[in-house]
Amino acid sequence: QVQLVESGGGLVQAGGSLRLSCAASGRTFSSYAMGWFRQAPGKERELVAFITASGGATNYIASVKGRFIISRDNAKNTVYLQMNSLKPEDTAVYYCAANWVIMSTTPTYWGQGTQVTVSS
Repeated sequence: QVQLVESGGGLVQAGGSLRLSCAASGRTFSSYAMGWFRQAPGKERELVAFITASGGATNYIASVKGRFIISRDNAKNTVYLQMNSLKPEDTAVYYCAANWVIMSTTPTYWGQGTQVTVSS
């Protein structure tokens, strides 16, 4: 069982930055691939970025590549999403997710979500 708790969301102006954190419970955090999803009003949830269990590889959707950075600290059971050069279209509820070894579009564990609002 893995419990995920996100923090760091908020309101920011376009061009600004935010860092989301996701703290995980459990003793096997380093065996889980971690991802950040987001869901904007009226849109489907999408996988924004994920990082492998070891942290050796990352992947991003095209719209955030070069602006967002996903990272993890296995000693702290925490995954981060650094979001730079934010745009109004980044406004969404952001969810942290965990899946055993390999990330899935339907991961096993989810956080409760944190709101990110980017004003123009």
